[in-house]
Amino acid sequence: MALNCVVFVGSVRSDRQGTFVDPVEVQLPLLDRMYKEYEKGKAPAVLERLALLYRAADAFIVVSGEYNHSIPPALSNLLDHFLEEYFFRPSAIVCYSAGAFGGVRAAMQLRALLSELGMPSISSLFPIPKIQDMLDSTGAPLDKALDRRFNRFATELEWYAEALREARRKGVPY
Repeated sequence: MALNCVVFVGSVRSDRQGTFVDPVEVQLPLLDRMYKEYEKGKAPAVLERLALLYRAADAFIVVSGEYNHSIPPALSNLLDHFLEEYFFRPSAIVCYSAGAFGGVRAAMQLRALLSELGMPSISSLFPIPKIQDMLDSTGAPLDKALDRRFNRFATELEWYAEALREARRKGVPY
């Protein structure tokens, strides 16, 4: 059975690459009230749509740049609106930067946040250093090693997503 993966895009910069659950598109306000804090059926429509999407997910992929060695604020705000909808689903981190570290400093902080939200990250990361030199104008990798590294990363995520999907079918601890 195919997996349903939700991809979060961490950047709101005008020249970024990416789509899916996109802070620019969904335009969530700065967190004032989490989805769970609204009376049933009273949350804004965008939160209701995201809640349905997240509940149907088997896994989450977080694509994040690195802002001041940290998590982009728009990504943190996007993630913080929900909690239970993420529970017992794995996450995987794709990180990038213009420098040699490939966004791993932000990824370490993301691991703590994602775990606290109930979607612990798999052990593998997919860092992309010097992002400006790694992809062509269509987004295709210029270095074939990216494909090999991504396949290993995706295989691990698939394993965890399938295992946790089966475990959720049997019931969750709370």
